[in-house]
Amino acid sequence: MTPRNSDSSKEKAAITERKSLTFEEAAALIRAHVDRQELIDLILELGNIRSLPGFEKDAGDYVYAWMEKEGFSPKRIGMVPDRFNVIGRMGGSDPANGRNLLFTSHLDTEAPQYNWRDSWKYRPGGSVDDPGWIRAELKDGVFSGHPVENDRGPMACFLIGAKALKRAGLVLNGHLYLTACPAEIGPEHVEEFQGSIYHGKEIGAQYMMTHGGVAPDFAVAAEGTDFGITWVSCGYANFRVDIYGQDVFTPLLTHPPRLRDHPSALVLASPLIEAVQRWAAGYEERHVYLSAGGTAVPKVQIVAIRGGDPHIMGGGSEVCSLYLEVGLTPAQAIADVQRELEAVLAEERFEGRIEPIVYRQGFAADERKVRPLRDAINAASRSSGKGGAEIGHSVYSSMWRDHNVFNMFGIPAATYGPRRFRPSVDDMVDAAVIYGATAWLVCNGIREGIE
Repeated sequence: MTPRNSDSSKEKAAITERKSLTFEEAAALIRAHVDRQELIDLILELGNIRSLPGFEKDAGDYVYAWMEKEGFSPKRIGMVPDRFNVIGRMGGSDPANGRNLLFTSHLDTEAPQYNWRDSWKYRPGGSVDDPGWIRAELKDGVFSGHPVENDRGPMACFLIGAKALKRAGLVLNGHLYLTACPAEIGPEHVEEFQGSIYHGKEIGAQYMMTHGGVAPDFAVAAEGTDFGITWVSCGYANFRVDIYGQDVFTPLLTHPPRLRDHPSALVLASPLIEAVQRWAAGYEERHVYLSAGGTAVPKVQIVAIRGGDPHIMGGGSEVCSLYLEVGLTPAQAIADVQRELEAVLAEERFEGRIEPIVYRQGFAADERKVRPLRDAINAASRSSGKGGAEIGHSVYSSMWRDHNVFNMFGIPAATYGPRRFRPSVDDMVDAAVIYGATAWLVCNGIREGIE
């Protein structure tokens, strides 16, 4: 029988040997321990679990079971029982000489609601029937389907990257957190849409950050960025724009030459839309946010229109409402946007009201504080033969991603990941290696030689 102290000595020697590795040696070791077929299987299995916004439980249960099987000591943390965050962890062998890194991806995927409300948005026989909303496929070495692209493909990559670190016996001084969150996409708790399935981003990464028992120095929102990086993100404000008119009994109605002179708010909505669209084009140009961490363009879109009562005929309507999604860069404030919209009503002489119904601010990481994370991702990207990670396309810094949550709390965070649309198996393998190599550098506090 081998003495226990002998086993302990061998373990200590192995740890010492792993700690003395160069970064190039560690990156090669991580790649050698990424199982290509295991990654493919995980992407397809996880991606083919139906996980609509508001109904993320089955996907969360799958991630929890996978983490438990692989020894990542997972836990469920949720504001509501069926929409929980999954948090796994590894490392922490010498916290004083390392840093803590958190990876996050979201469990929900954009899709139709598959109920009667889809008729409000989708035409019969149109995109509502696309199986790619809820199906992940692999053909000729290329993945397809919204669940892979947004966002369980990158999630599978950092999970396999973490497993490769463990299989390779690579030591992490700091803590590595692996998190899967609900509600990154939405929905939003507005109007009559109340209840737990309509809770938005506050139950996802934000709740995980404040209640999940994590203490990251840095965070990465693992999402498709075409291997670019950005530490900027837009938030948004959703507004209801009410326009007022008169309800005229149909037999008494006369049709004025101009739409803007019509009494019904339903018709007045037409010139109002034209005015809002002119404002939107100028708004996007005026508020472009330029920074070293990415360019953010705060986009505007009319997302819904409501007015009248279809089961009571005989007249028009005194009110019609436009629902606007308005992007907010880190430099903007919601009150300024409201004033701009109120000015549109005043200048065009429409009677109405502007009411904000959702507010989520955009944020950016401090360039100096996020530098160690960027350096690590750069080095990991170079080690995979992709060159340094360039700043990502502006579309990736002009949307909400959950690195916003961590930057809101002052934790330097970026978004980074593989090809967004139709990633190849090679893309996903490279992403898994890059995530693992980034964790090795950050969690061990390594800066020398990677800048």
